[in-house]
Amino acid sequence: MDLPYPAFAPSRSEPRLMVMTARSHWNGVRMRTTQAAADPDDALRAVTLPVDWDDEAAAALARMAPGRGTVRLAAEAARWVDDLAVGPLAAQARSLSCLLMMRQAAPTESLWTGQHDRRPGFIVNLAGFVQPGSGFLADDFVAALRLMCLVLRDAAERKAALRNGELPFLDLPPPAPPTGGKAKARTAGARAGTKTGAGPDPRQSDLPQPPLVAGNLLLTNLDACLAALGLDYDSETARDVACSLASLATSVAHAGGGVDSLLLPPARSVVPGLAEAARAVWRDAAVETDTILPRIETGFSAPGPIDALLGVEACGLAPIFSPLRPDGRLAASTLARLAWRGLTPESAFAAALAGETVLRLPDTQAHQAMHRAVAGFVDRMPARPDATAVPLRARLALERGARRNLPARHGGFTQKASVGGHRLFLRTGEYEDGTLGEVAITPAREGPMARGLMDALGQAVSIGLQYGAPLDAYVDAFAYTRFGPAGTVEGDSVASYATSLLDYAFRALSDAYLGHRLPDAPHQDDIADAPSPMLPLDFPAAPDGRASGGRRGGRLRLVG
Repeated sequence: MDLPYPAFAPSRSEPRLMVMTARSHWNGVRMRTTQAAADPDDALRAVTLPVDWDDEAAAALARMAPGRGTVRLAAEAARWVDDLAVGPLAAQARSLSCLLMMRQAAPTESLWTGQHDRRPGFIVNLAGFVQPGSGFLADDFVAALRLMCLVLRDAAERKAALRNGELPFLDLPPPAPPTGGKAKARTAGARAGTKTGAGPDPRQSDLPQPPLVAGNLLLTNLDACLAALGLDYDSETARDVACSLASLATSVAHAGGGVDSLLLPPARSVVPGLAEAARAVWRDAAVETDTILPRIETGFSAPGPIDALLGVEACGLAPIFSPLRPDGRLAASTLARLAWRGLTPESAFAAALAGETVLRLPDTQAHQAMHRAVAGFVDRMPARPDATAVPLRARLALERGARRNLPARHGGFTQKASVGGHRLFLRTGEYEDGTLGEVAITPAREGPMARGLMDALGQAVSIGLQYGAPLDAYVDAFAYTRFGPAGTVEGDSVASYATSLLDYAFRALSDAYLGHRLPDAPHQDDIADAPSPMLPLDFPAAPDGRASGGRRGGRLRLVG
């Protein structure tokens, strides 16, 4: 396999030097030393890193480095490079260091810190493979992915005994008999390979073994990559490019896993060279093989310190919601989009003062559209963007104390149920984005006092929701409240037993709008009987043997 950066490849006569001097790869890189800490309450540490890396990268490095002393990026990177690049892979350690130097890829936090009981992986900065004037470097991208897949499979083979969270289950039912000549031949050969008198080989057991996942390849900084290519995040063209990048990464990761594990690439791609690279990768990987390589899964990264090391503006597939950096300067993605439009920062500022919309920022709907587009081209997707998230303008209005009234015609649902034989109706009102804004709890056959209290409580909760109060706070306050009527719930599968009408109602709201189904509380019959303070029928005996407390003849008088 070709190295992604052959200019940095070592000579064949010095393979041992690569293992011993991994930190020397950073010789010639201009460094700076700054004071940083992972938390404001922690003591500052001296962190040495490249001059063009910001302070967020220094804080992330201080967080991952053990101890309290000085932190040097060259020494910290050499630790995991030397751990991965052993044996035949020793000559490729410089390529791993080069990927980190150029902020194109880095190992996950568990792999960086040597926690081999967790699944290893690499985080790939998509924006790092876009070069001004050359576009997206598809060949370098493929070569880097192949190198990381090779390293992950080698590490999985050497450290499989440490991954105790992925042991096979031995009580699964036997698999269906294989079909086809090759499958029968392989099964017969496996059974014939057992020596006489020896116990069964667990590697050749008839029980189905779960596939070993060698590691993860997680993509990140998608929006910055699209900005460097001159594309707006909320556009069909940007979604097509995102699908092409995700499909290409998955094809490289699944190579060697059999033809059935490959995905068909998207129909079109506007980025020059990307479609050709995808077809070449798919053609090389679509070859039948009797030796199935360990599986490598693809996905998108979650927020973490590695994103700060790579200079990521928005982790995973999330959009960049602000054109500014934390220090107030224009972000790199903003400068790239302005350059593609032929604007300088000064001209863009003048246009903004004139009332023009220079850059249209993406919103939650754009994030959802991107999530739906790329969902079929990677193995593992992050959580779906929250459809009920309040837009920025509405959130600012709520912070100022403004009420967000429901429209005259709105959606929602009506649920009829019964708790302990007492019927009630639960009605909700929703905004256009699906957010809960109104609640009504109406008992069917209760007295006027109970109906009035339930109606007043529903109005109070509705007003709080319209002023921005979180629903989970109401759920925490009213779920599992105990008062009659209580008992078996009929008419709604969200609960089988409720301790009160409010308990059922707010558990149903939690399931419908928070996506969290709360379990039933213990039944009243399961709770140990406690003496009732209202009717103490067993009075203590008097000294003369008669019952005390004024009770005559041991009888209870009922007053109607």
